[in-house]
Amino acid sequence: MEALLKDKGTDAVLVMNCPTAVVNNLSAAHAVIEKAEASSKPVFTNWLGDKGARAAREAFQTHRIPTYETPTSAVRAFMLHVRHERNQRLLLEIPSAGPAHPNHDLPAARRLVETALAEKREWLSEAEAKHLLAAYGVPVVDTRIVSSASEAARTADEIGYPVALKILSPDITHKSDVGGVALGLDNAEAVSEAASRMLSRVARFCPGAEIEGFTVQQMVRKPDAFELILGIVDDATFGPVLLFGQGGTSVEVVRDKAMALPPLNRALADDLISRTRVSRLLEGYRGRPPADREGIASALMALGDLAADNPEVAELDINPLWADENGVIALDARVRIQPAKGKGTSRFAIRPYPTSLEASLADREGRSYPLRPIRPEDAALIDDLLEHTDAEDVRLRFLSPLRKLPRQLAARLTQIDYDREMAFVVFTDETSKEAAAVGRLSEDPNRERAEFAILVRSDHHGHGLGYALMQKLIDYARLRGIGEIFGHVLRENRNMLSMCDDLGFTRHRIDGDPSLVETRLKIA
Repeated sequence: MEALLKDKGTDAVLVMNCPTAVVNNLSAAHAVIEKAEASSKPVFTNWLGDKGARAAREAFQTHRIPTYETPTSAVRAFMLHVRHERNQRLLLEIPSAGPAHPNHDLPAARRLVETALAEKREWLSEAEAKHLLAAYGVPVVDTRIVSSASEAARTADEIGYPVALKILSPDITHKSDVGGVALGLDNAEAVSEAASRMLSRVARFCPGAEIEGFTVQQMVRKPDAFELILGIVDDATFGPVLLFGQGGTSVEVVRDKAMALPPLNRALADDLISRTRVSRLLEGYRGRPPADREGIASALMALGDLAADNPEVAELDINPLWADENGVIALDARVRIQPAKGKGTSRFAIRPYPTSLEASLADREGRSYPLRPIRPEDAALIDDLLEHTDAEDVRLRFLSPLRKLPRQLAARLTQIDYDREMAFVVFTDETSKEAAAVGRLSEDPNRERAEFAILVRSDHHGHGLGYALMQKLIDYARLRGIGEIFGHVLRENRNMLSMCDDLGFTRHRIDGDPSLVETRLKIA
């Protein structure tokens, strides 16, 4: 135990013991406890058996050392620790401002969704689903709806050959299962004949299905493309969840998929891709070039934006999404619509960057300053703010001298959970390259109280910028339903105390620390 725990190559130790008649199981347990308590590394134990192992298990529990009845359970517990550490590291990467495709066509997307709701349709047609994806920048094949075989032939002439023909029916989800797909049609006659045969097959396999016509789409040839599946599912507990995996007609058999909570940034999208077996193939092999990982990640991020803007999208599948070295393209898609369960991102398990809070702030002289919530990449911005702030002003803010944020503190202050705290960055001008001030509110879990903190750059003192920023924090607290905001202020920080007095804060002593004053403001 001592040798293993000192080894730099050891992350954790699992001790397994099979009781025998000639060994004192409890003594062995105490030997493990002694070494485990002297080390900071995780120790897991598995004492096999029932009655003979009971005393040892009780000893482990008394000393807060994990113990399990089987080795498998212990290994599973260790892997949960590994996954928790990894997930916590990833969750610090809150997605940056704006959608994956800033120029997405939100009005067009909303028209498609609202039309389906008004017509009380549960599913968008394939063409509508592709138009919805195209509105968010996901490349799709040219797909058109026709009502008859003759119209299909004329439309195919317009698109150009070869084309694919698919049956259009709200009652048929998997078209290929009922003979509702014809590929590689090279002329109008082939399209017309394929449509007639398709109607006969579908009538035989699905006699009660409502047939609305056909979709004619451009036939894309990508011999080296990988078939992938991307999707959105609405989980009862976690809300929208994004899916990625190996696609194609064998998707249910292969079952190679991973899931993640939106919204995604590039790092989170890459992590989602890497958790599948197909990700290793996407790197290229035996002359097959690697797929465009950036294009796949962008499509995943776009689905997160789509879910945020359209809470009525209960289910979405892109299968297949073809990906090769030249990019991605969605060949087929289906979208299920239902009345929204909640507004916008209120359904999300992780609150995304709140774009709606971007605004401006005016000082006492009427000068306007851009303002937005803080982002993870703002650590360098905060360092620059400290460099342009007098050491005494920094001491009054952090209650200690500080010229540069330690890395861990920088991450803590910039990589925040927007649902539990908020920090606003005020910029010196429209270029948004330098920060003039930062204001922060940290809520308790019940939103009964929130602690404020403000730092204004020294060369921007005396213009009422701090006063305006504090009013912004008060307004935000009121919007959140917080009952009271408070702050711990050094008694010598007369400017801050005077500003709080003007805004209606009350002063209170802090027992055990006469150098500090707690200022409180009840929020109506």
